[in-house]
Amino acid sequence: MSGKTIDPEAVEDAIRRLVAERGEGKTICPSEAARALGGPHPDGWGPLMQPVRKAAIRLKQQGRLSILRKGKVVEDDDFKGVYRLSLPRADEA
Repeated sequence: MSGKTIDPEAVEDAIRRLVAERGEGKTICPSEAARALGGPHPDGWGPLMQPVRKAAIRLKQQGRLSILRKGKVVEDDDFKGVYRLSLPRADEA
């Protein structure tokens, strides 16, 4: 993956597919999306963590994804630390 650019739409598609497969009320780690795109070796998926974060924020802004920290939905887009991704939660409406 080194030196290659990844299509942001492909990143969004991977995230949406994984959270849909996991199901309502369940979360995925952002690294799962990066690994789905870049393969199992850290040299492949590691550089994709930032594009995954950016795609997750875009999907959250569109109401298509929830971003959670410590089990709670994040409100702002400049959150820090470990986070998880899920289908939109009912308590966000």
